[in-house]
Amino acid sequence: MLFLCNNMNGYELSRNWFDWCFENPEKINPNHSALYFFCIEHCNRLGWKEKFGLPTTMAKEAIGIRSYNTYIKTLNELVEFGFIKMIEKSKNQFSSNIIALSNFDKALDKALDKALIKHKTKQRESTQQSIDSIDKQLNKEQENNLTILHPLQIYINDNFIFVTKMKVQMTYENCEELIRQYPKSNIVDTLQSMENWKHLQKNTTVYLTALKWLKRDYKKGQNLSNGQPSKMESMVNSAKEALNMIHDEN
Repeated sequence: MLFLCNNMNGYELSRNWFDWCFENPEKINPNHSALYFFCIEHCNRLGWKEKFGLPTTMAKEAIGIRSYNTYIKTLNELVEFGFIKMIEKSKNQFSSNIIALSNFDKALDKALDKALIKHKTKQRESTQQSIDSIDKQLNKEQENNLTILHPLQIYINDNFIFVTKMKVQMTYENCEELIRQYPKSNIVDTLQSMENWKHLQKNTTVYLTALKWLKRDYKKGQNLSNGQPSKMESMVNSAKEALNMIHDEN
Protein backbone atom coordinates (compact mmCIF):
# COMPACT_ATOMS: atom_id res chain seq x y z
CA MET A 1 0.00 0.00 0.00
CA LEU A 2 1.42 3.38 -0.98
CA PHE A 3 1.11 6.58 1.00
CA LEU A 4 -0.56 9.62 -0.53
CA CYS A 5 1.34 10.90 -3.56
CA ASN A 6 1.83 14.58 -4.31
CA ASN A 7 -0.23 14.32 -7.50
CA MET A 8 -3.18 12.73 -5.73
CA ASN A 9 -5.99 15.17 -5.02
CA GLY A 10 -9.33 15.17 -3.22
CA TYR A 11 -11.26 14.34 -6.38
CA GLU A 12 -9.13 11.26 -7.10
CA LEU A 13 -9.47 10.07 -3.52
CA SER A 14 -13.22 10.63 -3.73
CA ARG A 15 -13.48 8.75 -7.00
CA ASN A 16 -11.41 5.83 -5.70
CA TRP A 17 -13.62 5.63 -2.60
CA PHE A 18 -16.92 5.56 -4.47
CA ASP A 19 -15.59 3.11 -7.05
CA TRP A 20 -14.71 0.79 -4.17
CA CYS A 21 -18.11 1.38 -2.51
CA PHE A 22 -19.80 0.54 -5.81
CA GLU A 23 -18.08 -2.86 -5.75
CA ASN A 24 -18.52 -3.50 -2.02
CA PRO A 25 -21.97 -2.16 -1.03
CA GLU A 26 -22.39 -4.78 1.68
CA LYS A 27 -19.37 -3.47 3.62
CA ILE A 28 -20.07 0.24 3.87
CA ASN A 29 -22.42 2.57 5.72
CA PRO A 30 -22.75 6.39 5.84
CA ASN A 31 -20.35 6.65 8.77
CA HIS A 32 -17.51 5.33 6.61
CA SER A 33 -17.97 8.03 3.97
CA ALA A 34 -18.40 10.79 6.57
CA LEU A 35 -15.24 9.89 8.48
CA TYR A 36 -13.11 9.23 5.39
CA PHE A 37 -14.02 12.55 3.80
CA PHE A 38 -13.35 14.37 7.07
CA CYS A 39 -9.88 12.76 7.10
CA ILE A 40 -9.31 14.03 3.54
CA GLU A 41 -10.50 17.53 4.51
CA HIS A 42 -8.32 17.56 7.64
CA CYS A 43 -5.28 16.38 5.64
CA ASN A 44 -5.94 19.08 3.04
CA ARG A 45 -6.07 21.81 5.70
CA LEU A 46 -2.74 20.56 7.04
CA GLY A 47 -1.14 20.94 3.61
CA TRP A 48 -1.45 17.26 2.58
CA LYS A 49 0.91 16.00 5.27
CA GLU A 50 1.92 12.37 4.82
CA LYS A 51 1.18 11.57 8.47
CA PHE A 52 -1.08 13.61 10.71
CA GLY A 53 -3.02 13.51 13.97
CA LEU A 54 -6.76 12.84 13.91
CA PRO A 55 -8.28 14.27 17.13
CA THR A 56 -11.04 11.95 18.28
CA THR A 57 -13.38 14.56 19.78
CA MET A 58 -13.08 16.91 16.80
CA ALA A 59 -13.71 14.09 14.30
CA LYS A 60 -16.76 12.83 16.21
CA GLU A 61 -18.28 16.31 16.36
CA ALA A 62 -17.56 16.99 12.69
CA ILE A 63 -19.41 13.90 11.43
CA GLY A 64 -22.12 13.68 14.11
CA ILE A 65 -21.06 10.45 15.82
CA ARG A 66 -21.65 10.54 19.58
CA SER A 67 -20.51 7.05 20.52
CA TYR A 68 -16.78 6.48 20.83
CA ASN A 69 -17.28 2.77 20.12
CA THR A 70 -19.06 3.57 16.84
CA TYR A 71 -16.34 6.06 15.91
CA ILE A 72 -13.38 3.74 16.58
CA LYS A 73 -15.15 0.83 14.86
CA THR A 74 -15.65 3.01 11.76
CA LEU A 75 -12.01 4.17 11.79
CA ASN A 76 -10.68 0.63 12.20
CA GLU A 77 -12.82 -0.57 9.30
CA LEU A 78 -11.43 2.18 7.05
CA VAL A 79 -7.97 0.90 8.00
CA GLU A 80 -9.10 -2.65 7.22
CA PHE A 81 -10.51 -1.54 3.84
CA GLY A 82 -7.12 -0.05 2.97
CA PHE A 83 -8.01 3.64 2.71
CA ILE A 84 -6.31 4.75 5.92
CA LYS A 85 -2.97 3.66 7.38
CA MET A 86 -2.80 3.59 11.17
CA ILE A 87 0.63 4.95 12.16
CA GLU A 88 0.09 5.16 15.91
CA LYS A 89 -3.02 4.33 17.93
CA SER A 90 -4.27 6.78 20.53
CA LYS A 91 -3.82 5.83 24.17
CA ASN A 92 -7.42 6.74 25.03
CA GLN A 93 -10.55 8.27 23.53
CA PHE A 94 -9.38 11.81 24.33
CA SER A 95 -6.10 11.71 22.39
CA SER A 96 -5.34 11.60 18.66
CA ASN A 97 -4.64 8.67 16.39
CA ILE A 98 -1.74 9.26 14.00
CA ILE A 99 -2.86 8.23 10.51
CA ALA A 100 -1.97 8.56 6.82
CA LEU A 101 -4.17 8.50 3.75
CA SER A 102 -3.45 5.60 1.43
CA ASN A 103 -3.11 5.89 -2.34
CA PHE A 104 -5.78 3.26 -2.81
CA ASP A 105 -6.39 2.84 -6.54
CA LYS A 106 -7.43 -0.79 -6.95
CA ALA A 107 -10.95 0.17 -8.00
CA LEU A 108 -9.98 3.18 -10.14
CA ASP A 109 -12.11 3.67 -13.25
CA LYS A 110 -14.18 0.53 -12.65
CA ALA A 111 -17.50 1.82 -11.34
CA LEU A 112 -18.69 3.74 -14.37
CA ASP A 113 -17.25 1.13 -16.73
CA LYS A 114 -19.26 -1.59 -14.99
CA ALA A 115 -22.39 0.57 -14.98
CA LEU A 116 -22.10 1.14 -18.71
CA ILE A 117 -21.41 -2.51 -19.50
CA LYS A 118 -23.59 -4.41 -17.04
CA HIS A 119 -26.47 -2.04 -16.39
CA LYS A 120 -27.28 -0.69 -19.83
CA THR A 121 -30.80 -2.17 -19.73
CA LYS A 122 -31.55 -1.55 -16.05
CA GLN A 123 -34.03 0.91 -14.57
CA ARG A 124 -34.32 2.93 -11.42
CA GLU A 125 -37.88 2.89 -10.09
CA SER A 126 -37.14 5.29 -7.24
CA THR A 127 -34.25 6.61 -5.18
CA GLN A 128 -35.15 4.11 -2.46
CA GLN A 129 -35.19 1.02 -4.70
CA SER A 130 -32.38 -0.90 -6.33
CA ILE A 131 -31.97 -1.09 -10.10
CA ASP A 132 -33.86 -4.06 -11.48
CA SER A 133 -32.80 -5.95 -14.59
CA ILE A 134 -35.09 -5.83 -17.61
CA ASP A 135 -34.80 -9.15 -19.41
CA LYS A 136 -37.73 -8.90 -21.76
CA GLN A 137 -38.58 -6.41 -24.45
CA LEU A 138 -40.99 -3.70 -23.37
CA ASN A 139 -44.32 -3.43 -25.07
CA LYS A 140 -46.06 -0.10 -25.75
CA GLU A 141 -48.05 -0.13 -22.52
CA GLN A 142 -44.93 -0.77 -20.42
CA GLU A 143 -43.02 1.97 -22.18
CA ASN A 144 -45.72 4.43 -21.17
CA ASN A 145 -45.46 3.44 -17.52
CA LEU A 146 -41.68 3.05 -17.10
CA THR A 147 -38.81 5.46 -17.55
CA ILE A 148 -35.57 3.81 -18.64
CA LEU A 149 -32.48 5.65 -17.42
CA HIS A 150 -29.13 5.45 -19.12
CA PRO A 151 -26.26 4.32 -16.83
CA LEU A 152 -24.63 7.72 -17.33
CA GLN A 153 -27.84 9.42 -16.12
CA ILE A 154 -27.76 7.21 -13.04
CA TYR A 155 -24.08 8.01 -12.47
CA ILE A 156 -24.80 11.75 -12.69
CA ASN A 157 -27.73 11.46 -10.25
CA ASP A 158 -25.53 9.62 -7.75
CA ASN A 159 -22.41 11.77 -7.95
CA PHE A 160 -23.07 15.33 -9.19
CA ILE A 161 -25.59 17.22 -7.05
CA PHE A 162 -25.24 20.63 -8.70
CA VAL A 163 -25.33 19.18 -12.21
CA THR A 164 -28.66 17.54 -11.41
CA LYS A 165 -30.06 20.96 -10.43
CA MET A 166 -29.61 22.32 -13.95
CA LYS A 167 -32.92 23.00 -15.69
CA VAL A 168 -32.56 20.60 -18.64
CA GLN A 169 -31.07 17.20 -17.88
CA MET A 170 -29.50 14.80 -20.36
CA THR A 171 -31.70 12.36 -22.23
CA TYR A 172 -30.87 8.74 -22.94
CA GLU A 173 -29.96 9.75 -26.50
CA ASN A 174 -27.71 12.56 -25.25
CA CYS A 175 -25.78 10.07 -23.11
CA GLU A 176 -25.36 7.67 -26.03
CA GLU A 177 -24.08 10.49 -28.23
CA LEU A 178 -21.49 11.65 -25.67
CA ILE A 179 -20.17 8.13 -25.13
CA ARG A 180 -19.99 7.59 -28.86
CA GLN A 181 -17.81 10.69 -29.30
CA TYR A 182 -15.64 10.79 -26.17
CA PRO A 183 -13.89 8.41 -23.74
CA LYS A 184 -15.75 7.79 -20.50
CA SER A 185 -12.87 9.24 -18.45
CA ASN A 186 -13.15 12.56 -20.34
CA ILE A 187 -16.91 12.67 -19.74
CA VAL A 188 -16.53 12.02 -16.00
CA ASP A 189 -13.76 14.62 -15.66
CA THR A 190 -15.88 17.18 -17.50
CA LEU A 191 -18.91 16.52 -15.29
CA GLN A 192 -16.70 16.89 -12.20
CA SER A 193 -15.42 20.25 -13.51
CA MET A 194 -19.00 21.37 -14.10
CA GLU A 195 -19.93 20.26 -10.57
CA ASN A 196 -17.12 22.40 -9.11
CA TRP A 197 -17.84 25.51 -11.23
CA LYS A 198 -19.53 28.18 -9.11
CA HIS A 199 -21.36 29.71 -12.08
CA LEU A 200 -22.83 26.43 -13.31
CA GLN A 201 -26.44 27.42 -12.68
CA LYS A 202 -26.11 30.20 -15.27
CA ASN A 203 -26.20 27.38 -17.82
CA THR A 204 -29.48 25.54 -18.34
CA THR A 205 -28.70 22.39 -20.35
CA VAL A 206 -26.43 19.62 -19.06
CA TYR A 207 -25.82 18.06 -22.47
CA LEU A 208 -24.96 21.29 -24.31
CA THR A 209 -22.69 22.47 -21.48
CA ALA A 210 -20.88 19.12 -21.27
CA LEU A 211 -20.53 18.92 -25.05
CA LYS A 212 -19.11 22.44 -25.25
CA TRP A 213 -16.56 21.75 -22.52
CA LEU A 214 -15.61 18.39 -24.02
CA LYS A 215 -15.00 19.96 -27.42
CA ARG A 216 -12.86 22.64 -25.81
CA ASP A 217 -10.84 20.49 -23.40
CA TYR A 218 -10.55 17.34 -25.46
CA LYS A 219 -9.19 19.27 -28.43
CA LYS A 220 -6.67 21.09 -26.27
CA GLY A 221 -5.55 17.95 -24.46
CA GLN A 222 -5.56 15.60 -27.48
CA ASN A 223 -2.56 13.33 -27.89
CA LEU A 224 -1.82 12.98 -31.59
CA SER A 225 -0.25 9.57 -31.14
CA ASN A 226 -3.40 7.82 -29.96
CA GLY A 227 -6.22 10.37 -29.94
CA GLN A 228 -6.33 10.45 -26.12
CA PRO A 229 -5.06 13.14 -23.73
CA SER A 230 -1.83 12.08 -22.05
CA LYS A 231 -1.78 11.81 -18.27
CA MET A 232 0.61 14.75 -18.00
CA GLU A 233 -1.50 16.89 -20.31
CA SER A 234 -4.61 16.06 -18.30
CA MET A 235 -2.85 17.10 -15.08
CA VAL A 236 -1.72 20.37 -16.68
CA ASN A 237 -5.23 21.11 -17.93
CA SER A 238 -6.68 20.39 -14.47
CA ALA A 239 -4.14 22.73 -12.87
CA LYS A 240 -4.99 25.48 -15.37
CA GLU A 241 -8.70 25.04 -14.67
CA ALA A 242 -8.13 25.24 -10.91
CA LEU A 243 -6.09 28.44 -11.30
CA ASN A 244 -8.83 29.97 -13.46
CA MET A 245 -11.46 29.13 -10.85
CA ILE A 246 -9.31 30.74 -8.11
CA HIS A 247 -8.86 33.80 -10.31
CA ASP A 248 -12.63 34.04 -10.88
CA GLU A 249 -13.28 33.86 -7.15
CA ASN A 250 -10.86 36.72 -6.51
